[in-house]
Amino acid sequence: MAAQRSSNPPPAAGPALPRLGGRRSSYRERVADALRAALIAGELRPGEVYSAPGLAARFGVSATPVREAMLDLAKEGLVDSVPNKGFRVTEVSEQQLDEYTHIRALIEIPTVVGLAATADPVSLEALRPAAREIVTAAVAGDLIAYVEADTRFHLGLLALAGNAHLVEVVRDLRGRSRLYGLTALLESGRLLASAEEHLELLDALLARDASAVREVMSRHLGHVRGLWAAGA
Repeated sequence: MAAQRSSNPPPAAGPALPRLGGRRSSYRERVADALRAALIAGELRPGEVYSAPGLAARFGVSATPVREAMLDLAKEGLVDSVPNKGFRVTEVSEQQLDEYTHIRALIEIPTVVGLAATADPVSLEALRPAAREIVTAAVAGDLIAYVEADTRFHLGLLALAGNAHLVEVVRDLRGRSRLYGLTALLESGRLLASAEEHLELLDALLARDASAVREVMSRHLGHVRGLWAAGA
């Protein structure tokens, strides 16, 4: 059902909001990132209609940047505008999920495998705090924090390949697929194992073990899609 309007006026300035991938700068973009994080983590459900005032109250911000941010997300195909009601979160089909996963595998696996030979160890170690944040979020069952740290880790890792366009393509694919399966991983007790794969991946990269990197990346992308296919 649609999010409810708050009876109290929203504050002039909201709290710190999630920043996916660290590229956002304006307040509107930060609000869009917060909404995108909620979409990815399943906090905003496919098919549901949410009003801008209701979301503004939820995030502790004013309605105007929320409305503008939702219009941005509509351009990305993540939500649809519903006249006089708000925005409906778009649903993603099994075929679309398969296509997104296929493209991500084609891009991310060989790119990350290549980093086993080229990445600077100092740059790789700089990603370890994000990898540990992912594990911490998994233990706490905090999907928003998990998604934020996971996005920062993976996009930061891909950025080491030196291709900014590749990073943006993957950012878009991750947003469109919304990382379906995270809730199922959490409920099944497997989210922690998925989180720990980030540390395993870093260790394999630092060891210059391309075969191990390929195996971890294939497993990491594959098990979430397996949950989608199983309807988990």
